[in-house]
Amino acid sequence: MRVADTPLLVVGGTGRLASSLRRIWPTVLPGGLRPVWQARRVASGFVLWDVLTSPCPQFGVGGMILCLAGVTRGDASALALNVDLAMAACQAAADQGARHVFLASSAAVYGPSDHPLDERAATDPPTAYGQAKLVMERAALAWQRPAGLGLTILRIGNVAGADSLLGAMRPGIPVVLDPVAGTNQGPVRSYIGPTTLSAVLARLAGMAAVGKPLPEVLNVAATAPVSMAALLDAAGQDWRFGAPRVGVIPCVVLNTKKLLAMCPLPPAAGLPDVMVAQWRGGPC
Repeated sequence: MRVADTPLLVVGGTGRLASSLRRIWPTVLPGGLRPVWQARRVASGFVLWDVLTSPCPQFGVGGMILCLAGVTRGDASALALNVDLAMAACQAAADQGARHVFLASSAAVYGPSDHPLDERAATDPPTAYGQAKLVMERAALAWQRPAGLGLTILRIGNVAGADSLLGAMRPGIPVVLDPVAGTNQGPVRSYIGPTTLSAVLARLAGMAAVGKPLPEVLNVAATAPVSMAALLDAAGQDWRFGAPRVGVIPCVVLNTKKLLAMCPLPPAAGLPDVMVAQWRGGPC
């Protein structure tokens, strides 16, 4: 896919997901797409923009915005900033004549389910973070964006290494998993490796750059779900089960049929060892 010179402003350009993009995108980003990385503080190679307090600097008419910035923990007022960050990105896109804006949401907007959840499934987030992301989604979808500006909300599954499991491992300290009745593998989730995610985002941005239609809401994950125990084993991490805990969510699995129709993924993309290798900077 070849596109004309198109700037792509990445909001949250210093975060963990963006760090993976900076490493991987040079090999997968369609020719003509030019990433522009945003930071709140002065840093070499970054555009300075405090998203919550100042107007967005000019990054290029006809460009696109990928908003990865978000708040994952804290009290209600802190989590509410997810709305402010997303809407600032949307407004910047509108003000500068951008053609598309991508907003990073989360599988956390869904509730627990014993079957794969597609984009039309009911949203019933059991956590404050999921509730905040759902409020963000609704605000963006209700926003009266100008004609010609596309919007895609990306409901991303757990990203290997940027999650609260692999990302929180510490040397010599076993991870404590919540037990789940009927299995010795702990909770099951939809995951995606950072290399695969980078390729998916590159593909979607390339499609938007040439005017191909994209859905307003899109699940993003590898096809096969994975247990937390399998991921920890692949990472060589010691772990044990803790005491049974009320409120444990046994399974959240995304239906990715819509994604796969646009971005075919390698069959091995969801294997635990592959995702762990991607997180550690290994092969795709």
